[in-house]
Amino acid sequence: MTSHRLLRRCLLAALSATLVASAATGVARAEPSDVAAAAVTFSDTFDGAAGSAVNSSRWTLETGDNVNNHERQYYTSGTNNAALDGQGHLVITAKKENPANYQCWYGTCQYTSARLNTSGKFSAQYGHVEARMKIPRGQGMWPAFWMLGTDIGSVGWPNSGEIDVMENVGFEPSTVHGTLHGPGYSGSAGVGAGYSLPGGQAFADAFHTFAVDWAPNSIKWSVDGVVYQTRTPADVSGKTWAFNKPFFLILNLAVGGYWPGDPNSSTAFPAQLVVDSVTVTTGDAPTGGAIRGLAGKCVDVAAANSANGTPVQLYDCNGTSAQNWTVGSDGTIRALGKCLDVTGGGTADGTTVQLYDCNGTAAQKWAVSSANDIVNPQANKCLDVTGNSSANGTRLQIWTCSGGANQKWTVG
Repeated sequence: MTSHRLLRRCLLAALSATLVASAATGVARAEPSDVAAAAVTFSDTFDGAAGSAVNSSRWTLETGDNVNNHERQYYTSGTNNAALDGQGHLVITAKKENPANYQCWYGTCQYTSARLNTSGKFSAQYGHVEARMKIPRGQGMWPAFWMLGTDIGSVGWPNSGEIDVMENVGFEPSTVHGTLHGPGYSGSAGVGAGYSLPGGQAFADAFHTFAVDWAPNSIKWSVDGVVYQTRTPADVSGKTWAFNKPFFLILNLAVGGYWPGDPNSSTAFPAQLVVDSVTVTTGDAPTGGAIRGLAGKCVDVAAANSANGTPVQLYDCNGTSAQNWTVGSDGTIRALGKCLDVTGGGTADGTTVQLYDCNGTAAQKWAVSSANDIVNPQANKCLDVTGNSSANGTRLQIWTCSGGANQKWTVG
């Protein structure tokens, strides 16, 4: 095992989640300040003897074909298509073979591969979900790391929701995709975006880290720490946002299908998806402390009054309980036992914020981004210092995110 890999093993235990998403446009980078107190709830670094099976307490191997996407492979159990390599990797191998006369939707199967999931063994609701992988190359290859709602057995797909952390189709060697599927926006109508490596580099040439940071009403995607898209309920055009509930994990390597097309004479087999690690961290331990903004002043509850409707303002930092905020995994920001709240649940520019009994509404959900914005996803607007004034007592409000200094905050 290399020293790099040993270091990564140690760091995985300390990694934490950014349970939030940036509303800022353009590309952002996840910085070390994003790593707050959190709990590693799932971690598999695939250590074990070469040729051994994946840990069955974490993963289930699915079997069969997939007519829905017109994929060509038959997913097998055992270690023929999914095994550890003895060097700390899970290797999912697609082969051009049919050793057991498997039958597929199109007749006798031409390929075998593997698909693993954590259904019934692990699920999460919100957190930082990542996999470090090296994907295969070749026409017709379709590797993916994704999630499905745990209620799929009762509500079906796409009502269950689907979060595609990473998909690649072989004819796009430099590009991966992150997509949401839900009721009314599934299949080719899914909501997502692609991310391409610079200079025509191919994802098959090196390991890369693919991740989502998932919070209430907010999901952001990144590759190697570079955030390339953020999605909120505003992106599903009034349809149901199906992502505020538990999901389980899936890893697979498909061959062929509607999207990637079938392999051709240029496609080399066997093809391998090499998985270095899969980790999920959640924000079970909230961050706490002052929230500093314009001119180094603090977010403050006026007169330290815990009554409902008390204004939240900018004020000299003084270390009192009126300025001691906790940012929880439920998307709330709390002080004096109550929640930071958008007055009246408003979404318009200039709507003030206040302290109010915590009630679970969207008016009390916030996302703290790596760009140092504090966003109310319902309004898709930023916490803002009214009039860009740093005077003590200046009321805080929500306003269209502009990137200005009066919308930048340091938490803790």
